[in-house]
Amino acid sequence: MKYLMWLLKAAIFFTLFAFALNNQQTVSVHFFFGTAWQSPLVLVVLTAFACGLILGVLLMMPRWWKRHRESRRTARHAASSAQSIVSEQPSTLHHGI
Repeated sequence: MKYLMWLLKAAIFFTLFAFALNNQQTVSVHFFFGTAWQSPLVLVVLTAFACGLILGVLLMMPRWWKRHRESRRTARHAASSAQSIVSEQPSTLHHGI
């Protein structure tokens, strides 16, 4: 299984490497106010992918924080409930003597 994972990783790497070699033409990305950025196509695609990834993570963060707060609150509630159950039991032990 370990060798299959390495083979899959190598296949992905070589596929991306071939993509980068086939897309070395210079392209222009035009921004506002007449500014432009010229770079190889593979860098433009990589930059767009990275920006999309960062934007997706940032948009998901509030939901992650909300779930984290709820799970901490639930864990504290469960711990306090368990502690109150233990404190309700009689504290004297009968040894049968």
